[in-house]
Amino acid sequence: MASEIHMPDPVCLIENINGNLTANQESLKILSAITQPVVVVAIVGLYRTGKSYLMNKLAGKKKGFSLGSTVQSHTKGIWMWCVPHPNKPTHTLVLLDTEGLGDVEKGDSQNDSWIFALAILLSSTFVYNSIGTINQQAMDQLHYVTELTDRIRSKSSPDNSEGYDSADFVSFFPDFVWTLRDFSLELKSNGKPITSDEYLENSLKLKQGTDQKTKSFNEPRLCIRKFFPKKKCFVFDRPARKTEDLNRLEQLQEEELSQEFVKQVEEFCCYIFSQSKAKTLSGGIVVDGPRLENLILTYVNAISSGDLPCMENAVLALAQIENSAAVQKAIVHYDQQMGQKVQLPTETLQELLDLHRAIEREAIEVFMKSSFKDVDQKFQKELRDQLQAKQDDYCKQNTKASKECCEALLQDIFSPLEEDVKQGIFYKPGGYHLFIQKKQELMKKYYEVPRKGIQAEETLMKYLESKEDVAGALLQTDQSLTEKEKEIEVERVKAESAEAANKMLAELQRENELMMEQKDKSYQEHVRQLTEKMKNDRIWLIAQQRKIITLKLREQELLLQERFENESKKILKEIQVISNSQRNTDPMCIIL
Repeated sequence: MASEIHMPDPVCLIENINGNLTANQESLKILSAITQPVVVVAIVGLYRTGKSYLMNKLAGKKKGFSLGSTVQSHTKGIWMWCVPHPNKPTHTLVLLDTEGLGDVEKGDSQNDSWIFALAILLSSTFVYNSIGTINQQAMDQLHYVTELTDRIRSKSSPDNSEGYDSADFVSFFPDFVWTLRDFSLELKSNGKPITSDEYLENSLKLKQGTDQKTKSFNEPRLCIRKFFPKKKCFVFDRPARKTEDLNRLEQLQEEELSQEFVKQVEEFCCYIFSQSKAKTLSGGIVVDGPRLENLILTYVNAISSGDLPCMENAVLALAQIENSAAVQKAIVHYDQQMGQKVQLPTETLQELLDLHRAIEREAIEVFMKSSFKDVDQKFQKELRDQLQAKQDDYCKQNTKASKECCEALLQDIFSPLEEDVKQGIFYKPGGYHLFIQKKQELMKKYYEVPRKGIQAEETLMKYLESKEDVAGALLQTDQSLTEKEKEIEVERVKAESAEAANKMLAELQRENELMMEQKDKSYQEHVRQLTEKMKNDRIWLIAQQRKIITLKLREQELLLQERFENESKKILKEIQVISNSQRNTDPMCIIL
């Protein structure tokens, strides 16, 4: 799909009208058509810091997102540009440019906090753009990160264990990239050269002290260290020497820009293209366009209604939509395959059930691949019920098709005999045995015809029962037979009829047994595939928890090195909570 994306310009994704955030329907339509996984890169920062320029470079364009060369913030709300991913042809790159934070004309810092929170919730890579160095002023401008726990909930019913929310944030939050514009310092520490990443790490070190000033210094640094699992820093020279050139970057050729700046922008773009991952939700659910669309609606609607956006609720709401669609996708697969492979009537019921079971297995696989977080297996039970109804309907169709086929065949085979009866050919001495002989010959012919289906015996028996009066009349009028012979023949016919009835009863019982066996096998197949899915989900969950524990241990070690024992103990408590949850993570109860 990515190669087919053609967005010549960005579009407004989330509109900000007088402080009210609403999702733009036309933009959501664009997302709904993207079937590939999306790599979502969002950028935030103070207005007039050059955010849009970087995003245009990621889009491979000189123009697109409004640069804004005045002191007014141009971008309002969140704007989106979907472009083919330059490095991953199976992915789509979704660029989100946000309105500038701290715009005095807005007069509402609440709005900035929500824009900041949405950028984090929607992105897989979060870029914070600022001017100059990482000093206290820059940290103060990043105060929004300290408000995240007040703006976002990880669970609908928060765990009472302190710090668990932080661990959930780590598993959900995007990678963090800090871009420093017009950076003029020499990257050195204690007289030795350092990398921009080391500069960021040094800038995030805490200070000792318990006073309010120290607390204000440490709080944003702690939040960045705790919430964001992967951090990266890029520094950029001033793009041009002349102020007038800075105001027209869109028009400048690369040779007119600082070559060091051009190189730094290229390194930034290469990093984003190679390192930014597809947006992924809890449970390893990879986000595509429609899933991103639903996440946007869920979060924006929550904010509009005065609630806090909840990551768990968003995933569950998405699961409701996706699981319902997964049921329909599985049923469509079943209908298509059965329509192609079933020829009614089948020779036996077993043949039909074997075919149903094979295609049912495929349909369950289709459902399992598309479904997630199916609480209490609600949607899988719905699929099971629908597949059972489909099977029952095919059995009815099979019975009907067999009956119609057999009735037509009997009419075709026995019509000459019926005509002979009408003509009185058998009303003569010896006529009864001649009639029986002809009937046996025609019955043999009937049995030789293949694929009559499961109604072959019953339809024949009912047909013969309907002709018993004719046979009885011929028997009684046949003058070549004695009364004793007639009595013997009547008893023989009764015995044959009883034998046929017993045979039909045994066949009906066998069919009931087959149906019960099929029901059990169907249940076992659902359980088998669900167990396998839960096993894989558990493996993923444990891997994620181990990854979080590794990150937490690293942070705890750093805090100990910096002699922040209290903060280190908090991290240790978080690790213990995660470890306990890992031990208590039992497979989901199967209640199908």
